[in-house]
Amino acid sequence: MEEVGVLMTYPMLPYLEQELDTRFSLFKLWDYPSKSQFLKLNSNSIHAVVGNAAAGADAELIDSLLNLEIVASYSVGVDKIDLRKCKERGIRVTNTPDVLTDDVADLAIGLVLATLRRICTCDRFVKSGAWKDGDFELTNKFSGKSVGILGLGRIGSAIAKRAEAFGCQISYCSRSKKPNMQYKYYDTINALAANCQILIISCSLTEETHHIVNRGVIDALGPKGILVNIGRGAHVDEPELISALLEGRLGGAGLDVFEDEPDAPEELFNLKNVVLLSHVGSDTVETCKAMADLVIANLEAHFQKKPLLTPVV
Repeated sequence: MEEVGVLMTYPMLPYLEQELDTRFSLFKLWDYPSKSQFLKLNSNSIHAVVGNAAAGADAELIDSLLNLEIVASYSVGVDKIDLRKCKERGIRVTNTPDVLTDDVADLAIGLVLATLRRICTCDRFVKSGAWKDGDFELTNKFSGKSVGILGLGRIGSAIAKRAEAFGCQISYCSRSKKPNMQYKYYDTINALAANCQILIISCSLTEETHHIVNRGVIDALGPKGILVNIGRGAHVDEPELISALLEGRLGGAGLDVFEDEPDAPEELFNLKNVVLLSHVGSDTVETCKAMADLVIANLEAHFQKKPLLTPVV
């Protein structure tokens, strides 16, 4: 398959780049100063695109690649891929579910703990020498809190399982009520937020869920509530979140994702009740390698005319 042209849209795991370069004819879009010039010279050579949560395959890119057959996403989310255009063209799409579920769920619980117990602030408190002048402030307990989860898919279910181990009462909101599920179901996010102390966003980003966490949801969660987002930044109306935190209408937030990455809102940088991460939910050595292997396996399956391992389209 060395003659098959594969385009990477964004720098990813070096292991993935190396393996793709070994198996295919690899093009890295960021190596070229002009995207339009690159496409003009190489568009006919590209049969596959490998994207991620930062850069996938929009309609413009898909339209410019006349021989494109498959888009393999190095992420579980496919919101950076124009799925409608792919369906129209008969282009296959794959992602990397399951292999990252545990890491993202682990991180969600880590964000809850870090936010409630002010772990990052306390770390700075010790390292600055401030402990010598007195004890750190009291923080808030996690065990026994009520946890609401927006999106009870693979990751949401794994988060629920972990939160149950802390004695938390679990409720959820999703497109429909899950059969044989013991957790309390709410059919709107506003109702979910009004009935939990910690709201965790774990759904896919769609037109329906864009800015689904708005002022009404934040106010329903309230001044003692905690918001944790490990989904996509655009799930949250960031200006409303910022104003709620600054005005004390929300108790705290743990965020791994932002609407305009890598730019996170500077207004949040000095808030003690906010923990910010750089979209690292699945970023462990073990999981990133497993995701890369899945991307490669899907590409090889496609070009060997075998069934895809994790098809989306």
